[in-house]
Amino acid sequence: MASVLVVEDDPFVRSALIRHLTALPAESHTVRSVGTALEALREVAHVRFDVVILDLGLPDLDGSEALKMLRGITDVPVIIATARDDEAEIVRLLNAGADDYLTKPFSVDHLSARMAAVLRRARAGAGEVPPSRVLGVGGLTVDPLRRQARLDGTALDLTRREFDLLAYLAGRPGVVVPRKELLAEVWRQSYGDDQTIDVHLSWLRRKLGETAANPRYLHTLRGVGVKLEPPREAGPGAGTDADSGAEPQP
Repeated sequence: MASVLVVEDDPFVRSALIRHLTALPAESHTVRSVGTALEALREVAHVRFDVVILDLGLPDLDGSEALKMLRGITDVPVIIATARDDEAEIVRLLNAGADDYLTKPFSVDHLSARMAAVLRRARAGAGEVPPSRVLGVGGLTVDPLRRQARLDGTALDLTRREFDLLAYLAGRPGVVVPRKELLAEVWRQSYGDDQTIDVHLSWLRRKLGETAANPRYLHTLRGVGVKLEPPREAGPGAGTDADSGAEPQP
């Protein structure tokens, strides 16, 4: 049984979700519901939930903005539920911290299956003990326990997933990590779209002050994987084919 927060302004949809989620034959859930983004923020600030189902078309604040605010105060898994089906919007929301995305209309069985998958990944991640030491790669330091990263002494403003990706690579400096391993260990998915990794690598590059054409820390080997290593002096070998075209330019 999970504690679920439903953020949905349509009273009929909200009632249907509550009714079905509290009466599932295999595992009924404890459900609270609100109709605005501000109410959702108040709820998560005072109550510990296992998952949030977030509609985007809220009356007081767009759900994408609500997601950013939620991510500022909690790591609770968030499933977006909306009628919007634009691919660029989906990628943007996943990059902003959403854990999954459902397009309306959807069946309760579909929602239940997505919730179960998200909860499995969250519980698996919670069972891990992060490294106690601060990881250092060149001028980059990553503190997994405090979830802080610095570049040449300056704090980096990273999203939850960006930090997880950076910390995982920093724990294996100079090692080419396959994309399948990143999906399994960082995203807790056995399969997925490489675009998800590419988007996060692109944002990490921007925050590390580099580009795919001129990498300093993050290096991609096309068709193989990604590695994090200290910067090399600029020279004839900079910006090789191995590092080009692997993900969108930031």
